[in-house]
Amino acid sequence: MGDTGLLCHPIGFGCYRVSQGNPGHEAALRKYLARGGNLIDTSANYGDGQSEALVGAVLRDYERSRVIVVTKGGYIQGSNMEAARQRDFPEVVRYAEGVWHCMHPTFLENQLATSLERLGLERIDVYLLHNPEYFLMDKARNGTVTPQEEEEYYRRIRQAFQFLESRIESGKVSWYGISSNTFGLPADDPTRTSLERCLGAARSVRADHHFRVIQLPLNLLEPGAALEKNNGGKTVLEFSQDEGFAVLSNRPLNAFAGGRMIRLADFVPPGEPRPAPDALAGIVAPMREHEMQIARELQIGLCSGGIGVAGVLEKLVPQLESSIHWESLAGHYVLRPLQAWLQENQERFAGDQRWQAWVEELIDLLDDLLDAVARHLSWRDQAVSNALRSRLHAAGYPEGPESLSRMAINVLACLPGLSCILTGMRRAKYVNDAMGVTELPPVDAFRILQDFNQPKEEGV
Repeated sequence: MGDTGLLCHPIGFGCYRVSQGNPGHEAALRKYLARGGNLIDTSANYGDGQSEALVGAVLRDYERSRVIVVTKGGYIQGSNMEAARQRDFPEVVRYAEGVWHCMHPTFLENQLATSLERLGLERIDVYLLHNPEYFLMDKARNGTVTPQEEEEYYRRIRQAFQFLESRIESGKVSWYGISSNTFGLPADDPTRTSLERCLGAARSVRADHHFRVIQLPLNLLEPGAALEKNNGGKTVLEFSQDEGFAVLSNRPLNAFAGGRMIRLADFVPPGEPRPAPDALAGIVAPMREHEMQIARELQIGLCSGGIGVAGVLEKLVPQLESSIHWESLAGHYVLRPLQAWLQENQERFAGDQRWQAWVEELIDLLDDLLDAVARHLSWRDQAVSNALRSRLHAAGYPEGPESLSRMAINVLACLPGLSCILTGMRRAKYVNDAMGVTELPPVDAFRILQDFNQPKEEGV
């Protein structure tokens, strides 16, 4: 890990959407450690602190030197929002309703103390400012970021570095850095965080500074950190190698391109038949029959304006682009309206055994239905995955039986200057899949990324 002296496994355990109280998440983390992994990346805002709490609970069973712990601070969300309203922290960026950001020492001191308590640690190996670019994003949406606003941005970063150096002296932190989604953007992008300027800020605090770790998105469709020469004619990876930075990459399989999120993975097992055109009708039929039963017996209208869950799905699903799109909309269009309808009628039919029995059966039926819709839509995801696989082979990745996800991670694992690939592994089977990447043959990663992202002729 750069000049830190730390040695990490090339695959790290990313704790976004991992929380305490979920046995599957805990089993996956323990499986990762059992397979030789030793870097865990979390944040104060992941699961409103429950991610750090899970890590802390698991770490009690391991020698402290066995694991490198990375956590982050900066977001004001969830329980932090109430604390911020009460304490009125300085220099808060109120970016959106429910999404504030702050890197002032007063707030960071609060966050660091809370993280140490949740993690059950006396010292955090690496502490990162979490997406400080919210300051620039807030200014950019109101017009061009001015030179004065840029100067203010790096002043705030320098101020945060001063605080973190003080916590290194007190033994609370070993190394610090920045996690930014904008490190890899073109130099003329107003929201870009310049690694070169951040290093200058650290050097102005003290010559023997401890700013030695950065984190950024890097994947097949977002290759900026490896290809964009935005730091004095060098890419982020080149600059990091020259200056002794450890580089942690996130979102290796969740790419943002063309205004949407694309999952770099396979969704349909080989040989599984494509669903028939009328398959959706068969999927929703059991739910429609169940809903009509209670409507007849109790003479009540169904949820969602009387069309019920089945009716909503028949209208909604044909318009969806992917199973990922479905995950983002299911709560709004299906689960919350159904929950409100159930609460309304629970009071009305609380003593009716027919209602109670119907609700119990509904829960099991709904779980099966949601999974079935996701599988139905997975064919649309797989069509994109197949196109990406063909594009990857055309860029020079050898033909073979490997899944798209393993190929995508393997390209990153072979990039010079990348220390660790943070991968979401919320299930034990995902751990086995990701950790096995280290056994794959090496590839010419830089050339593959270049060719994969070359502009194509129209229609190709």
